[in-house]
Amino acid sequence: MSNYHLKKILVVDDEEEVLTHLSNILKRANYEVTATTKGKEATELAMKLRPDLIILDIVMPDMGGSEVSSILAANPSTANIPIIFLTGILTKQEEEAIGSKTGKHYVIAKPITGKELLEIVGKVLSS
Repeated sequence: MSNYHLKKILVVDDEEEVLTHLSNILKRANYEVTATTKGKEATELAMKLRPDLIILDIVMPDMGGSEVSSILAANPSTANIPIIFLTGILTKQEEEAIGSKTGKHYVIAKPITGKELLEIVGKVLSS
């Protein structure tokens, strides 16, 4: 029996189609994926599961990605989880909020191909 553990990724996007698409790509690449459409639920899941990576939409109706990341950064158990912000829209305020974060955060634009997603996920998880 192997001690190999699948890397856990939390995917957060308010668009169900995007969430399903990203989750399927990551599952096929042998990542353990948990997904939610809600920012508030994402903070709870991150604290409970302590994923190796979070892929987080910036613009969501209940709680935006920058607010989610601020909450996680303030908690010692989740502060060091790298985040890939995924967005189709990036306001100046959000860009500044992301820019003020540590080097553990990345921003990628929608739409993203499966190949691009897996490349950045691989880079982030290996750094």
